[in-house]
Amino acid sequence: MVQLIPMPENEFKDYLKSAVEEYAQEHVRAGNWDPAEALQKSEQEFQQLLPQGVASPDQHLFAIVDDATGAKVGMLWFAVQHKGSHPYAFVYDFSIDEQFRRKGYGRQAFSVLEEKARSLGLDSISLHVFGHNRAAIALYQAAGYEITNLHMVKKLAD
Repeated sequence: MVQLIPMPENEFKDYLKSAVEEYAQEHVRAGNWDPAEALQKSEQEFQQLLPQGVASPDQHLFAIVDDATGAKVGMLWFAVQHKGSHPYAFVYDFSIDEQFRRKGYGRQAFSVLEEKARSLGLDSISLHVFGHNRAAIALYQAAGYEITNLHMVKKLAD
């Protein structure tokens, strides 16, 4: 099984740099952002969400750690949000390090996340996934997540 261990400040700085770059690239790949502006837009979004780093209110950043070996296998970040009077968890980022993928760590991490969300009095977990990320979509669906919105596009040739 895995544990979710609060992310230390020194790990957060490394995480932030790579996450901002990856998020910008994902938006470019999805066709949402112009490459020339993507990094700046990504930096702005992260600054709005995490103005105080790991101490930002209602933001929960974790290292995913294998209980048996003590190895850090990935990370998970969620925020407590509200839809009307219903508090819920919104997963902003989740990743399993390449060498640990397809070994059950993702499903275990989401199972532990469910326990953590319940302990905070949250009634659901929501997330966004880019349409081109088929592996993530398969993982989330296998974990019981349902599609609530679906945006589609058809690119027309010149």
